[in-house]
Amino acid sequence: MSNDPGSTPGPDDDPSQGNPFKGTPFEQLFAGMAGGAMPDLGALFSQVQALMQPHDGPVNWSVVTDIARRSAAQQPDPSATQSQKAAVADAVRLADHWLDETTDFPSGVTSTAAWSRAEWIVETTEVWKRLVEPIAGSATTALAGALPEEARAMAGPLLGMLAKATGAMVATQVGQGIGGLAGEVLGASDIGLPLGPAGKAALLPANVDAFAADLDVPRDDVVLYLALREAAHQRLFAHVPWLREHLLSAIADYGRGIEINTSSMEDKLRQIDMTNPMAMQQAMEGGLFDLQRSPAQQAALERLEVTLALIEGWVDDVVGQATAERMPNAAKLQEIVRRRRAAGGPAEQTFASLVGLELRPRRLRDASTLWGSLRARQGTEGRDGVWMHPHLLPTAADLDDPLGFREDSVAPESISDEDFEAGLRQLLDGPSDPDRPEE
Repeated sequence: MSNDPGSTPGPDDDPSQGNPFKGTPFEQLFAGMAGGAMPDLGALFSQVQALMQPHDGPVNWSVVTDIARRSAAQQPDPSATQSQKAAVADAVRLADHWLDETTDFPSGVTSTAAWSRAEWIVETTEVWKRLVEPIAGSATTALAGALPEEARAMAGPLLGMLAKATGAMVATQVGQGIGGLAGEVLGASDIGLPLGPAGKAALLPANVDAFAADLDVPRDDVVLYLALREAAHQRLFAHVPWLREHLLSAIADYGRGIEINTSSMEDKLRQIDMTNPMAMQQAMEGGLFDLQRSPAQQAALERLEVTLALIEGWVDDVVGQATAERMPNAAKLQEIVRRRRAAGGPAEQTFASLVGLELRPRRLRDASTLWGSLRARQGTEGRDGVWMHPHLLPTAADLDDPLGFREDSVAPESISDEDFEAGLRQLLDGPSDPDRPEE
């Protein structure tokens, strides 16, 4: 209370009448309500109800898919014709035949598909949920943590409302990112992740046509080369049973615990026109959440990048083998795809800025060199055998010297299955303890 008897009590004088969010990112959100007093929950709800439709989990996936599909529909997005579907099936069938000669992993393709952009969005949504929800959960936690203790006590049901609104905000960003990616991806495994259903090799004819139009290569060669890459991805994920979960879990671990810069949020919220019900959603378009990486998160991202590089490098080597004597344009296409994957397209860069997750195998060339060198010394069996267990995979340090990975290794002589399993167990378990009694 002010010592001036003629003054009017203000929010700082009477906490019960003041704004408990003062000094937090939410102060600007409520500043225009009731002259700075505690906001009326009914008025607040009416302003954000468009963002708070009932949904399970931290993200409203109905909003995600709706925004993504509307974004993808900004360009013509026809469904694939029967001839396009047949062309994809024929290309994948031929690709699998060629790959039979370059890897001991058998075909992992159980079906083929030619998707529109909208179909790609629908078919990949389940995997996106696993990738994005840890990030959304971190956002909600950070928002609640930005409130002072007295505000949390007074807010009550408001926190639940804010959690829902946060989920809708993240949904807007993710929908924009996925919608943008839908306009660039060429197949189900194009960004190195198993986004589609297991065993379904798919290409997007409209995007493939746009990609091929800028190349001095026959379209049939482009389709076959992309089918080879798609089929190679399917083989790897089908016959390395731990890889899919290993990769998705690594991305989820990266998403958990991301720190959000609430001061940056405050700057964005200050610019919102609260008389416009869509103002908060529009603020999302520029990326409301400034995601700060902790040292642990940066380390997780580096591990993820190494894994993506190893996957893409293996595919690059296997497809290079398959096309070396069969496709004169393969070397040109290999270089084009390498540059495209290492740099990332505009939509991929936008997705990274919105969601904070980069999906680029920066070290693809090093990984491809490593796999090729190992194959030259140990054959395809030695190269593919490294995928038996995650502990056997090359590390970032190995990518620094790709020609030196197991440089003393040579093609093994014939070895029994029992001796191979015993050697593998010894490698994974490490040296035995001499003081440990024999079992």
